[in-house]
Amino acid sequence: MDAATLRRTLQHSLVEADRRAGGYAPADILTVLEDLTQKVAGEALLPDVDYPALHREIAHEVMIFGPLWRILFDASVSEVMVNAPDKVFAERNGKVGAEPVQFANANELRHTIDKIMTLDSSARLDQSKPWVDIALPDGSRANVTIPPIVVGGMHLTIRKYQGRFHGVDDLVATDTLDERMGELLVAATRARLNILFSGATGTGKTTLVEVLSRTIPHHERIICIEDTMEIHVDHPNVVRMVTRLANLEGKGEVTIGDLFRNSLRMCPDRVLLGEIRGAEAYDYLQALNSGHDGSLAVIHASSPEEALVRLQNLVPLAGLGVPSEVVRRQIAHGLDLVVQIHQHADGARRVTSISEVVGQDDEGLLKVEDLFRFEVERTGPVSVHGRFAATGRVPKFLSRLEASGMGVSEELFAQR
Repeated sequence: MDAATLRRTLQHSLVEADRRAGGYAPADILTVLEDLTQKVAGEALLPDVDYPALHREIAHEVMIFGPLWRILFDASVSEVMVNAPDKVFAERNGKVGAEPVQFANANELRHTIDKIMTLDSSARLDQSKPWVDIALPDGSRANVTIPPIVVGGMHLTIRKYQGRFHGVDDLVATDTLDERMGELLVAATRARLNILFSGATGTGKTTLVEVLSRTIPHHERIICIEDTMEIHVDHPNVVRMVTRLANLEGKGEVTIGDLFRNSLRMCPDRVLLGEIRGAEAYDYLQALNSGHDGSLAVIHASSPEEALVRLQNLVPLAGLGVPSEVVRRQIAHGLDLVVQIHQHADGARRVTSISEVVGQDDEGLLKVEDLFRFEVERTGPVSVHGRFAATGRVPKFLSRLEASGMGVSEELFAQR
């Protein structure tokens, strides 16, 4: 057990103990944590952990998050949504439901949000910018939105960092993909293919990028670019870059595009792009077509075809008047794979297709062809049953996979 696992275990154990005891007073939390440490760690106490400091940190988090700590420390919760002081919801195992937790009044909710905002020195919230994304110390992300752009008071959303997917095997175990799809994505990443991850918000795109980034060889240098730090890159040579909002005078803004252009001067072997949502699409395509291979990027779209259309439609935001036929040609030449991810009715997040960008048709439109897909066999009100299947198509980039030394052959893509 490492220090991070110990911390999560203590947090989750505290929730269970609190539930059994009917609710602890904040003043008792430190004593409870000391007792739990003996039960959790026993004789195997980690020698390099300052336990009193760890206990104080967890107790401090309890004080910061107020009544929400019981949900946030719960291992089954992935997202917390506060619509009003007495309307708190959480996503558990892919399903959203009301929680028996509430704030005393709007002032207590505001006080808790103010404390959460102190965890991110760059967070600013006022009438000129009535929303803010906050990077929490454990890797979770909070969003606060206030009137007038929402009705009824302050809204708080926290997307928890799960930290439970360390490798492709973990994704296979949770039915996110199967072994063959995992083998292909690992080989494609190591072979420096350019991969675009597509899906709706909260489907697991960032998690998949994070897992695959761990397969990048340690001699390579990674530049990770995001609006809010979400991707946890476990790599010895990684540079984290985040955007910056304009100040009160409207100056000093640093965009994804600014960071992307600068990153290409920092000797990157790989660029991880948290999300393509604006004019940076142009810079992204220029990089793909100028020798910067092996990028992993995220885009919001409902299908592989829609992902390419969205990418194409974002390029004009750069204001350079690049003809659409040139943009399509750059996409066809620079991008190799589109990985589509979807959250089904049963709450499960699955890779629904891995598709190769094969070029353009006779009319110049972009073409993708599935290599693997999730085939739905039957559905119920809250259940989805199906299987992951290869289409039988062998990709054009197979020789690049073979050259990566991963032992990939045509057999991987055979229908079964």
